[in-house]
Amino acid sequence: MKFLSIIVLTFVASVVGTISGFGLSTIMVPVVLFFFPLPTTLLFVGIIHAFGDVWKVVLFKRGVAKWRTILAFGVLGVIASFLGAGIVLSTPSEILQKVLGGVLVGYVILLAFEPKFKFPQTTLFSGIGGVFSGLLAGISGIGGPVRSMFLSAYSFPKEVYIFASGVIGLFIDTGRLFIYSAGGIKLDSNLGWGLLVFIPISFIGAEVAKKLVDKISQKAFRGVVAAFLFLVGARLLLA
Repeated sequence: MKFLSIIVLTFVASVVGTISGFGLSTIMVPVVLFFFPLPTTLLFVGIIHAFGDVWKVVLFKRGVAKWRTILAFGVLGVIASFLGAGIVLSTPSEILQKVLGGVLVGYVILLAFEPKFKFPQTTLFSGIGGVFSGLLAGISGIGGPVRSMFLSAYSFPKEVYIFASGVIGLFIDTGRLFIYSAGGIKLDSNLGWGLLVFIPISFIGAEVAKKLVDKISQKAFRGVVAAFLFLVGARLLLA
């Protein structure tokens, strides 16, 4: 039953995580924690999440990405993810998750009053987004919403938004997975073998998400992302 539950969870998380740009960790981490301790959960979900990033890059490669944004976001994100992953080995993350929830809900409220709001596409703002996203990804495994908040505020076309999210996420996930492993976090044999099923399932979910994204208009897409941001922020605040 546990194995089947994680299969279903991986599929649903992959669909939602691809459309929203968050990646599947945001949905998977809280649920997998019912079955495994936090360090094991972060390593296990982080591996599947990294493959989810690959699927975004492959399936949305037609998006003409803003490489300056990606590099500023990704490089600083990797550095910050190393720091965050080191912290998670000895520090609880509940307070930071509450702060993250408040920031996300506040951002969505801002969009409700200023629907045309966007950040300037500068290296400075990309770097700030990368630091916050990487740090929170390393600490809690759910830095994707912060990344999505910054990228959605650039008003990128939907294909560019998802492609950029995948490339940046891959940068950050590589860094934190290295720290988790170097810190002695390991998967048990059942989870290790299970990846042979969970990873292909995540690709199927990403394929379904791509078909759905193709049907969503550009105007509606930002609203969809904002709705997911609000739900995640509210859940973090009330957890």
